[in-house]
Amino acid sequence: MILLHRGHEHSGRLRSLYSELSLDGFSGFAFDLRGHGRSPGDRGFADSYDVWVKDLNSFINHIRDRHGIAPENTAIVANSIGAVTAVTWVHDYGAHVRCMVLAAPAFRIRLYVPLAVPMLRLLLRINKKATVKSYIRAAMLTRDAQEARAYDADKLITRIISVGVLLGLHDTATRILSDAGAVTAPTQIFSADSDYVVENRAQVKFFSAISADRKEHHVFPGMRHGIFFEKNRGEAISRVRRFIQSCFDEKPGQNELQADRQGHTRREYDRLRAPASMPAAVFFGLQTLAMRTLGRLSDGIRLGWETGFNSGDTLDYVYRNQPSGATWLGRLIDKAYLNSIGWRGIKLRKESLKHWISAAASQLRNEGREARIMDVAAGHGRYLLEIKRARGDRVKVLLRDIDPANLESCRLLAAQWGLGGIEFEMGDAFDEKSYARLPFMPNIAVVSGLYELIPDNTRVLSSMRAIAGVLEPGGYLICTGQPWHPQIEMIARTLTNRDGSPWVMRRRTQSELTALLAEAGLQRVDSSIDAYGIFTVTLTRKVR
Repeated sequence: MILLHRGHEHSGRLRSLYSELSLDGFSGFAFDLRGHGRSPGDRGFADSYDVWVKDLNSFINHIRDRHGIAPENTAIVANSIGAVTAVTWVHDYGAHVRCMVLAAPAFRIRLYVPLAVPMLRLLLRINKKATVKSYIRAAMLTRDAQEARAYDADKLITRIISVGVLLGLHDTATRILSDAGAVTAPTQIFSADSDYVVENRAQVKFFSAISADRKEHHVFPGMRHGIFFEKNRGEAISRVRRFIQSCFDEKPGQNELQADRQGHTRREYDRLRAPASMPAAVFFGLQTLAMRTLGRLSDGIRLGWETGFNSGDTLDYVYRNQPSGATWLGRLIDKAYLNSIGWRGIKLRKESLKHWISAAASQLRNEGREARIMDVAAGHGRYLLEIKRARGDRVKVLLRDIDPANLESCRLLAAQWGLGGIEFEMGDAFDEKSYARLPFMPNIAVVSGLYELIPDNTRVLSSMRAIAGVLEPGGYLICTGQPWHPQIEMIARTLTNRDGSPWVMRRRTQSELTALLAEAGLQRVDSSIDAYGIFTVTLTRKVR
């Protein structure tokens, strides 16, 4: 059982909750969020809210590696900001936890000052390390006088919070609320009827939208925000105990493998393939007209219309990130195009890919093995050639692609950089027979930006199994995903893919991707996600 404290507090305050839950056979784990309790750094500060989510991921990886407790044998009990952090981690990292208990989750903090969010954004632009002091007092958390005195006397409680974290929490909660249907973990939510800190209607919205087969929502009359420190908390704690025990008595479901046929992302995919409603059709029609006319002054947009906005040519253009176009207006349009949120995420994805490829290569080197890398759909191969350029003869590289033009671009770039010792091969990433005559047995395989284009899980799983089949035992597969995209409808209604058809994507949740990889015999080691919550990179290892 992992317990997460609310904002301003620390893990030490959760000892009593763990004791009161009295769950036989459960080990309890907790840690202080960065800037809280005994953790280092400025009080209440982190560079961004997603740092806290990454810290939770690192902590759970530590529990798995040090204590041998897998996430699927884990229950999370969290309050307020900790509850949102838990949900975000489950959503973004695809964790198959046994269950979550969320007490007064802070999807929407009550900011009593008018226009508080715009003013905080302005303050953050002026001072990246800005903090604000909390208005919360012990009486807003509990009616229990003893608990209130303990809160006021606790020297480890910090009264301030980073503005960047506060805004990051707001924006992340907005994203999670909009995609709550992607959450399938059994979930129990507690709301306090007299909560002056967070808005309960956001909790109701989240509860109604999640796709969990098992979910509960309980509202406690008269209770305040600190539910587990309130008067008469015994009933809440009893319900937590019963819920966790029942979730561990049942075998977890495996619905993710059928997500391409039914469920949250399938319904969205079907809606995007259908004609848009009249107001939306007019809006996106005008947007398409602008991109097909004035937008062609931008070299990037023009290239997208010529080769497809998901082509290897377009992706390499985005990676180069050098705005160009006809006249100053074209360059200005191109700069805005390259700075769109989706392309910003793609550029961050590239850096994450390079990080995990390098991490896998270093681990193999530590084991006395040479890194042999295969990219199954390389496109122009830029990020792998950059790694080869940096690591030299310490890695062997095989670039495969189904398009001979892409392979020729790989060769030209390798020659331009004076790189040798690279293999190039025509091959279909979805054809198992095409892997039969590889020039060497890879111990690192890379699949980047490919499975996001394929809505069908059967094809994706077949490809994963084929790659796993040629991987050296103990080798790595590094795979990208796209669990969320803020512009998914705009892309479907206005842009074309490399086949010239509307670029309609079925998002694959990270939980679904993790389940597919596990089904192919690939064990998740770790993963990362960009600051916008759009693209993931997952490091897996072939089970020996």
